[in-house]
Amino acid sequence: MNPRNILFALSFAGFIVIADNWVVSPILPAIAQDMGVSIAGTSLLIAAYMIPFGLFQLVFGYLSDRFGKRQVMSLAMVFFTIGTALCSMAAGLTDLAIYRFLTGVFAGSVMPISMALIGDVFPLEHRQSAIGTFLGITNMGQGLSLIIGGSIAYFFHWRGVFAIYALFSIVVTVMLLTVGRKIPSVGNPDSKVFSLYRQLLKNHQSRKIYSLVLLEGLFLVGPFSFMGGYIKAAYDYNNLLIGMVMTAYAIAAMITGRFSGKIAAKTGKKNTIILGLSCGLAADFLFILFGNKLIALIIGIALLGSAFTLAHSTFLTLISEFAAKSRGVAMSLAAFCFMGGGGLGILMGSNILRVSDFLTMFTVYGFGVLALIITVKFVKKVPFSSRKTLNTRH
Repeated sequence: MNPRNILFALSFAGFIVIADNWVVSPILPAIAQDMGVSIAGTSLLIAAYMIPFGLFQLVFGYLSDRFGKRQVMSLAMVFFTIGTALCSMAAGLTDLAIYRFLTGVFAGSVMPISMALIGDVFPLEHRQSAIGTFLGITNMGQGLSLIIGGSIAYFFHWRGVFAIYALFSIVVTVMLLTVGRKIPSVGNPDSKVFSLYRQLLKNHQSRKIYSLVLLEGLFLVGPFSFMGGYIKAAYDYNNLLIGMVMTAYAIAAMITGRFSGKIAAKTGKKNTIILGLSCGLAADFLFILFGNKLIALIIGIALLGSAFTLAHSTFLTLISEFAAKSRGVAMSLAAFCFMGGGGLGILMGSNILRVSDFLTMFTVYGFGVLALIITVKFVKKVPFSSRKTLNTRH
């Protein structure tokens, strides 16, 4: 078993799923025109994917512990591929929304199970670097999705976006069924879903970690989610140029991911989280003070990528260790908290923009990150050393 090959297969799967999540945004106008509906009507397609993507992570966490992580993820990728292919053949908006919903359901398996598998395959001293690399590569999908979707839709057709993603998904599925066969993955027929989640949430240590992950999503996902709209408003760039600017996020996330383990080993996990959040704070204030200057904008977007990788990879490394006996469930709950926090952050940003402007929104996010930094700095009784393990029984 070559851990690097396994990490590459998992990262490629994450890349496709995250890219598929974000790729609809730049092609909504093309879909609306082709199907004769409004842009507002096609926005249903985003919710149709993201809602099941978040909710079903909890389901797949349990299924992976019950039946085996590798088996569940490989089967889910088969159905994800089918759903993506069906999207390219949808006859109308309702059909497309249904197919996006189904795709989102099975996409929900990839992130938590991949991170749980990384926890199984990589020893603790190499785990944060592996998780950081995984997050960096998967977030390339988030950064490149605007370019990928916009380019394919421009040169071919919006249906070609889903057709090409289905081909990529086939490659990923074959990799998981071949390389992935070497991953040790045994299910536990005695696993109880509700008792495991209840046990994690009853423990004061894990409850604090999950609360911090939710707040991380709240204040770090929001700024990036609105960057496309901010760049459009401030610079009037087209989708292709917007995507190129936003790739700074993915590039920084990938580079930082390679060094996150070394940084954590040298400075400690709590300080690594604080460093990551401080990058997010610096990004918000760069947008506030110098957002009209392109170089400052790019640096700020890159800082958001570094913020995410440093903070989130550290949180996930902690969770992978203190809940080692139930990693599938533990990682699914982490993903759910992060996605839920991100959703609340997007909702908060939307409400701010309804009554104010982008500068106010970035200011609110900035003070939120500052409050989170202070909270992490002074939080007590959380196993930041990764040495304490919860007594999570199957």
